[in-house]
Amino acid sequence: MENLLSILPILSTELSLTDFTFWIGFAAMLAATMFFFSAMNLVADKWKTSMLVSALITGIAALHYYYMREAAMEGDITTAYRYVDWILTVPLMCVEFYLILKPSGATKGMLWKLILLSTVMLVTGYFGEAGIMGLDAQLWGLVSGLAYFAIVHEIFMGNAAKLAQSAGGNVESAHKMLCKFVLIGWAIYPLGYMIGTSEGMWYSFMGGVSVDMDLVYNVGDAINKIGFGLVVYNLAVSK
Repeated sequence: MENLLSILPILSTELSLTDFTFWIGFAAMLAATMFFFSAMNLVADKWKTSMLVSALITGIAALHYYYMREAAMEGDITTAYRYVDWILTVPLMCVEFYLILKPSGATKGMLWKLILLSTVMLVTGYFGEAGIMGLDAQLWGLVSGLAYFAIVHEIFMGNAAKLAQSAGGNVESAHKMLCKFVLIGWAIYPLGYMIGTSEGMWYSFMGGVSVDMDLVYNVGDAINKIGFGLVVYNLAVSK
């Protein structure tokens, strides 16, 4: 019973709303991982890799949320955990674009472009938020932001968008939905960056925003990562 309570802290201690969302995030990501793995048996062979990637995304996130949950309850900062999670899962989310567009002619060049841009976006974001290399957060944030908008351009107006349009039908619909996740769902992360690094910057007014970014990140991560996988699953089972 003690082991069970250590896994289910909500039953053994009083949690804040943010702590509760760490637990819910872990449970939701774990459940999604099991679902996406099982879905590999339900889809055609050409979609099995896509479902595997979806399962890896939520599985990696579940593992990190398990440790972030413990760190948050002990009052530790979760920034490093988050960035390790993101630097593993966000490039995999970019891989999903390549996989659904591969039958329409997506190249490995497009794949590596998206992976590189997502990696630059996250590494420079971490450098800025952690104050690494003595450069201010504005510079790192600028580089990270440019990489983000390069991804947005590629999937909305670049080669990826053209391939989706040529594919048409369910593939195009799925691509557009994934694009919305990137444009809207991912937008919370640069906002969180600005709030967390606002002191002394031109955007110092963001420091006055009274919001628990851990809470926002937890909800956003669950929606974005699980949502990505569900879009791919819906495409895979569509007729």
